[in-house]
Amino acid sequence: MTDAIRIDVVDDKDEAFIAATLDILDRTATAIGKPFDGCDLQIRAEDDNGELVGGLFALEIQGWLFVKYLAVAEAARNRGIGARLLSKAEMEAKRLGLAGVYLDTFSFQAPRFYLRAGYVEIGRLPETEGRPARIWFAKTFEKD
Repeated sequence: MTDAIRIDVVDDKDEAFIAATLDILDRTATAIGKPFDGCDLQIRAEDDNGELVGGLFALEIQGWLFVKYLAVAEAARNRGIGARLLSKAEMEAKRLGLAGVYLDTFSFQAPRFYLRAGYVEIGRLPETEGRPARIWFAKTFEKD
C-alpha cells in the first residue's frame, strides 16, 4: 500500500464497492467478537387480490432488529396494517431472542404511531433550516 491515498466520490451505485466496504466493516467487527451476521427480515402485506398494500424491511444487527423501512400504501392507511406489520416484526424479533426493535422516522411521518405502539424516543436530529427532525425510537423486550 502506498502513502498516497486518493479519495473520490462514487457517482453510480456500485454493488461491488458496497459489498467490499461492508466486508471491511464486518471483518473489523468479527476480529473483536462482534460480527454483523444477522438475518434480513421482509414482511409483506397484500390485499385479497394479491396486490401489495404495505411492507416492512428490517435487519438483525448486534442482537437488535433495526426496521429500515415500513410503508403502507395511501389507499390502505388507517386500517391497522402498519401496526400489524410492526407487530409481526416484533414477534419475529422475540422468536430470534433479540433484545428489542429500533427504528427511525422523520417528524412529518409517524412519530405518534411509534409512541402508540410502545416505542420510546432514544435520540433525534433537530429540525433545522426547514429540514425535518429525524427521530430514533426503540422498544426493548422484557425477559420472561
